[in-house]
Amino acid sequence: MRPMESLTFEALKSLLKAPKKTVIVPHVNPDGDAIGSALGLQQYLTQKGHRATVVVPNDYPKFLKWIPGTSEVINFEKNTALAKKTLDAAELLFTLDFNALHRSGPMQNELEKNKALKIMIDHHQQPENYAAFKYSDTDMGSTAEMIYHFICKLGDKALINKAIGSALYTGIMTDSASFRFPKTTATTHRVVGELLELGVDHSNIHNLVYDANRHERIQLLGTALKNLCVLVPYNTAYITLSQAELEACNYQKGDTEGLVNYGLSVEKVDLAAIFIEKKSEGIVKISLRSKGGVDVNQFARNHYNGGGHKNAAGGKSLQSLKATVESFIALVAKYKTPKV
Repeated sequence: MRPMESLTFEALKSLLKAPKKTVIVPHVNPDGDAIGSALGLQQYLTQKGHRATVVVPNDYPKFLKWIPGTSEVINFEKNTALAKKTLDAAELLFTLDFNALHRSGPMQNELEKNKALKIMIDHHQQPENYAAFKYSDTDMGSTAEMIYHFICKLGDKALINKAIGSALYTGIMTDSASFRFPKTTATTHRVVGELLELGVDHSNIHNLVYDANRHERIQLLGTALKNLCVLVPYNTAYITLSQAELEACNYQKGDTEGLVNYGLSVEKVDLAAIFIEKKSEGIVKISLRSKGGVDVNQFARNHYNGGGHKNAAGGKSLQSLKATVESFIALVAKYKTPKV
């Protein structure tokens, strides 16, 4: 494990000796890594005697709601008064799987004014400096793996049980695309091996996350694949989903998770995007994936008010779906040399 130079562990250990009111916040539209790391940390802190609560900015997919501890999660968007009361009482505030406060969506103002001591644990690039304690490592494949190392560094590896392990395994599995992404290291596999030794049922978790699909979600996949376009000269693929197409397939949160990877799976493609129309928010949601040296993090930061990792990032457009796609094609032509 790399040294965590930005986090003073002796000071943190001292803070954690006595029970604290602690709030854990993942990013808006929480995915498997955000929820898995948050619930894994929450259960660890609870074992240590802290009053630890997870407050999510908004809802997360049903296929993640089996994770131990999910029934106690407070949804800021749905239960704002209780969420604010919980935040106001916090002595420690963990922000997980994001490194800029705007990534907390509707909770941004609350986090900016919150007086609790802030602790950031995250693996994305270019972290902001809002946290008093920061564990930031862009070489890590998931925040869930970082939580595992974090607990071990605090000397509490023995407290990691099956429930915590199941939450962390979910985060590691989903953010590595089932261990396919380049940042899946030998250390990642050793961590996963130790979680399996705790009794974590990796096969069942995979089924719960990926295979328990509503038939409408499969229909949406079919629509997405029908809309797949390949810009052959630029080794680029993109998918569009309009609001009408989402509604026709009875869209639920999480249904579009992972669809962008189908574009990246096309032969010779090294840049893929998906554009999802969200009329209620007045935006087009954008997810970007790449291979090799194509840096979608910088691309998203430059053009889509977003960011993430070199090979996986996201953002948004305020233009129409049609205009967003046209702009993307023009940008690709500008950034990438045509292949002949």
